[in-house]
Amino acid sequence: MTETLTSPGRDTAGAGYHWRWAALFVILAAEIMDMLDALITNIAAPTIRAELGGSAATVQWLAAGYTLSMAVGLITGGRLGDLYGRKRMFLIGAAGFTLGSLLCGGAVSPGMLIGARALQGLFGALMLPQGIGMIKQMFDPKEMGTAFGLFGPVMGLSSVGGPVLAGWLIDADLFGTGWRMIFLINLPLGAAAVLAGLRFLPAGRAEHASRLDLTGAALASIGAGLLIYPLVQGREHDWPLWTFLMMAASLVIWGVFGWYETRKQRTGGDPLIVPSLFRKRGFTGGLAVGLVFFSGMAGLGLVLALFFQMGLGFSPLKAGLAQSPWSVGIIIGFGVAQAVQRFGRTVIHAGTVIMAAGIAGTYATLQYAGIDVTPWQLIPALIVTGLGMGLLMAPFFDTVLAGVEPVETGSAGGTLTAVQQLGSALGAAVLGTIFFGLLGGHVANAADDGAPTLRRDLAAASIPADRRDRIAGGLRACGHDRATAKDAAAVPASCRRLQNEVKAAIAAAPQSAPAVGKAVARAGEHSAKAGFGDAMKITLWVEVGMLGLTFLMTFLLPRHPRPEEEMV
Repeated sequence: MTETLTSPGRDTAGAGYHWRWAALFVILAAEIMDMLDALITNIAAPTIRAELGGSAATVQWLAAGYTLSMAVGLITGGRLGDLYGRKRMFLIGAAGFTLGSLLCGGAVSPGMLIGARALQGLFGALMLPQGIGMIKQMFDPKEMGTAFGLFGPVMGLSSVGGPVLAGWLIDADLFGTGWRMIFLINLPLGAAAVLAGLRFLPAGRAEHASRLDLTGAALASIGAGLLIYPLVQGREHDWPLWTFLMMAASLVIWGVFGWYETRKQRTGGDPLIVPSLFRKRGFTGGLAVGLVFFSGMAGLGLVLALFFQMGLGFSPLKAGLAQSPWSVGIIIGFGVAQAVQRFGRTVIHAGTVIMAAGIAGTYATLQYAGIDVTPWQLIPALIVTGLGMGLLMAPFFDTVLAGVEPVETGSAGGTLTAVQQLGSALGAAVLGTIFFGLLGGHVANAADDGAPTLRRDLAAASIPADRRDRIAGGLRACGHDRATAKDAAAVPASCRRLQNEVKAAIAAAPQSAPAVGKAVARAGEHSAKAGFGDAMKITLWVEVGMLGLTFLMTFLLPRHPRPEEEMV
């Protein structure tokens, strides 16, 4: 007979909800859909643009439309679960997300696809926060660590598996759908989540929630939008003044939001985010740790995928597979975390150190192997990186939310998930900007380093000295401009000039055409790969620095999620 929890405000979780493990898998299915859809367009964007058209901004908004709408709606989504029932809001969110996926798969224009992505994000923001609240509702304290611990490997595996799945689906072209299948695959998963949710999720809502804080919701939405929009658009517009003014305005809006929420509670109102959450050390410390860690994780994943495809020339599928050792490491890290969870905060510290060691190992591998690095050579470092990530993520959610009261779980879940999304957007913007900012200069430097070899090869092909210099200079300018171009499909003027110089050289010495073409192509490929590699190595050290900051911020967390564990 099915047990039903009528309210998370009562301690009904003490005995455990009968269908709690089945319900947990429904919640995790929603997490998988979100993680996959947050990542797949990074792999599929070139193919989508080739079919539907659009500018470089179209490619950016395929991800940004989803992230922006997700972040704007998350805090409100958690509160709606408190007001109208978490199960009801989860089911509406899952159904809407599935509908959005169908619209993405059937899109006939860039605008329609971007709009459908935004719809996915909005319904995802309604669906995701309910899961954390229901876990707090269903599980007793002894099992809660295991339940929250499953989020680590699921999120990690999804983040690694998303690019692999996207690459495979595009290459497989199932039923002639091409890139559309990356969205259509959500249909059976979403339908299963809705049907299983109807059967297994617990009913109930918070007893103390009465009205939606519309003013607070508006302030939170504006604050998030003012932060994420310039982070997404800034690089495309060369970071004009308005981007920084918007981010500064975001800080002001968030300050007004905090003041308004505190005032509303003091006057007996029902605030969107319960201010008492920020008096809890574990929660506030967890927000800081999560912001920095998820920034680094998302930024690293993006930059590594770009490096594999644009720098090393891997296919989308090969690039996704090259990241798969992360999966193995995350699984190992999750298993180890379960065995050593009694050490509490120390496990998160250890995971941070091990992950940093893995990143340093990736740097050492690139330094040793150079531009000819293979996925096989990167396996040890990526496994260590995943191991540290698994150790860090497995106890994270339990540690952050353990001290949250039942009446606060909706606000806490929505806020924590929103910070995760904001961190991901921040990481992609910051590390992506650093990587691309370094790229042009390093490609040019690599061309300078390779210029003597190019000149020697051209001299052997009987090309005059003055023309050798012009070709070497043209190759440097072309490499720099290609690396920094906003529109990858456009041919920079410097590259057209290089083509003319090469044609002129061949016209003057027709018998040397094969040798000249081979020398220029080889030099261009070498400078591009070397430049990408050098930019990647510096970005890896930035990631190590972010992990160092994560390590320090982890001291803000309590030693153990529950005080009684300190007696063990």
